[in-house]
Amino acid sequence: MLQAIGLTSTPRRDQPAAVNDLTFEARPGLVTALLGASGAGKTTTLRLMLGLEHGRGVAYFRGRPLHRIAQPAREVGVLLGDVPGHPQRTAKGQLRLLCAAAGVPASRAEELLDVVGLGALRDERLGNLSLGMDRRLGIASALLGDPHTLVLDAPSADLSPRETNWLHGLLHAHAAQGGTVLFTTDDPKEAARAADRIVTIDAGRLVADQDAASFSVTRLRPRVAIRTPHAARLADALSKEARARQRSVEVVADGGSRLTVYGSSCPEIGDTAFRHGVLVHQLADEIGDTGPVPAARQSGEDDVPAEGRGGPAGGGDVPARLPVPAARRTAALPPPLEGRPARSPLRPVRYELRRMFGVRTAPLIVAAALVVSLAVALVLARTGGTPPSGLFAAWPALLPLPPAAMGAGLIGALSYGDEFRHPAITGARGTVPRRLGLLCAKLAVTGTAAVVLALLAAFADGGVLRLLYGAGAFPVPHDWPALCAGWAGLSLGCAWAGLLGAGIFRVTAAGVTAVVAVPVLVVPLVRKALTGPSAHPLTGLPGQLRELTWLGRPHETDGWLLSALRMVTRPEAAALGLSLTALFCAFAFTSLRRKARW
Repeated sequence: MLQAIGLTSTPRRDQPAAVNDLTFEARPGLVTALLGASGAGKTTTLRLMLGLEHGRGVAYFRGRPLHRIAQPAREVGVLLGDVPGHPQRTAKGQLRLLCAAAGVPASRAEELLDVVGLGALRDERLGNLSLGMDRRLGIASALLGDPHTLVLDAPSADLSPRETNWLHGLLHAHAAQGGTVLFTTDDPKEAARAADRIVTIDAGRLVADQDAASFSVTRLRPRVAIRTPHAARLADALSKEARARQRSVEVVADGGSRLTVYGSSCPEIGDTAFRHGVLVHQLADEIGDTGPVPAARQSGEDDVPAEGRGGPAGGGDVPARLPVPAARRTAALPPPLEGRPARSPLRPVRYELRRMFGVRTAPLIVAAALVVSLAVALVLARTGGTPPSGLFAAWPALLPLPPAAMGAGLIGALSYGDEFRHPAITGARGTVPRRLGLLCAKLAVTGTAAVVLALLAAFADGGVLRLLYGAGAFPVPHDWPALCAGWAGLSLGCAWAGLLGAGIFRVTAAGVTAVVAVPVLVVPLVRKALTGPSAHPLTGLPGQLRELTWLGRPHETDGWLLSALRMVTRPEAAALGLSLTALFCAFAFTSLRRKARW
């Protein structure tokens, strides 16, 4: 059961609250519609229930608030707006990404694509999907974790009538298995046709909470739609005959050639038009909306049977419920999941790998960094004057960072930047759950990519230079292990700085700024602090460390150790360490603050 108690949104400035003290419930085994006109507060209500909007009140999902559910995707399936995936990701890739986040088998993606009718479009990119296909993919994302509760915001938007009937059948099939379904709509006819219970709100307040039969009696009204080039003449004839027969017939001019008649029928109107010689282009029965039910009429309506009620003014029989296609309740559902769920993301490393390599952005960045690094190295070799350590890393004095380090920083910034721009984890509580497992996975994957990129750039630059100019022109430095470790550490630090910067400020540009700020702003300050009479050389440190160690080691390692120590004590390394420490502290502070806020 889904219970919403006292939901109240935080008003903006001097405006009234979009949702004000709203209380209702959606019962298991039933499809509940949240009905209201545009701006009535339907979407805000859902966001308050899911913890995505600030306000007061509480929502219980089978007796537990959402923040106390270890695996939200296995309890609540959510569809809010369009599918928030990267436009270059395929439909299958998007669902497989969510499978890793929700801790369900990857085969679940194939099953759901067939259920929602997108099996033939599994390799189509999200940016190429139509609105209806995008909506189907969003429904598949909501069903991915086999949730007990479905919370859908206008799920039938942009769907054809046939697709809408299929959707209603899917919702009723889920409810028939004991699940809870809550969806929003602004169409009373759709609510009466698809839902077992209708909760009507207006201006953020509860207006009525009725079953479908009571809603049809109190809210819907039969009418006849007419299209004729002589609308005024036919309206006058219908009104005169109604007065002569002492019948309650209401004729409403809809403008132009359209009329709407309440309290009559198509045969009667057709006879009147024939007698008066009025040409009729359209004559059809419809179900109209009488407007929101006043709050004073809300109490006691659920206990009154539909056949014991009087119809609305205007006469005519009111149907207990709109006719429902029989095929609607036979929609297929994916097989239920087996096994006990774990905390999300259950497979964070797999999720991060699919997120990074599911689109071509990361490989393109790696290729561009290698090409730029090779070009810079060739230019430096042509001009001369650059030491081998800077030549193989393609790091001239004009650049704040080598191309490989900048590429690694951009990959790290996209790790969280793309997450907020095209959120993949939609576990009903924000776009990115900042759990330790996900953070460690991002650090591990981006760090590995950064180290591989730095070593590839160094070996590619050195190999091409030695191939073009000969091995004697560019000999390999004797302390190459320490140099490689320094290059890899620099790229690793840049990747993590970009990752944490984008995670704190929720935008890719902030991560790139955090990377560039290290050599531009922090390094000069650290260099100024390290210069002075208190600085001591590190020449004798390897020998002192040899005396302290029990096990002997080759004398060649002294040079490597000295080179490594020199690399670590450089202003760039110290500045990067200070920046990473500050970013880690800021990330932890924002994460704790976000948890405390909810």
